[in-house]
Amino acid sequence: MNSRTARRMMQRMGMEVEEIRDAIQVTIKTPNKEIIIDNPEVSITKMQDQKIFQIMGGEVTERKIVNDLILEEDVKLVAQQANVSIDVARKALESTNGDLAQAILLLGQR
Repeated sequence: MNSRTARRMMQRMGMEVEEIRDAIQVTIKTPNKEIIIDNPEVSITKMQDQKIFQIMGGEVTERKIVNDLILEEDVKLVAQQANVSIDVARKALESTNGDLAQAILLLGQR
């Protein structure tokens, strides 16, 4: 079955498929991590009052989130730049609301 025949069958069943051709990035956020998909192929299937988003391909990157403002990779960067432990870097980032530069400066003053 070719795509045109499949599309017609779906339309008869009340389904409509729309492609988002210019999607650059899709981000999925959970309490513990962020999933970033660059250059994805995205389509939306509309069926009755529902929308189903389908994301295919692209380069996938996952990042752990320490809290809502602070990413694990930021903690590692501050720890490396300020030459401190991960825990000290995390506390500095928390006290500066996730501001990397401020956290490094704060730790440099010690």
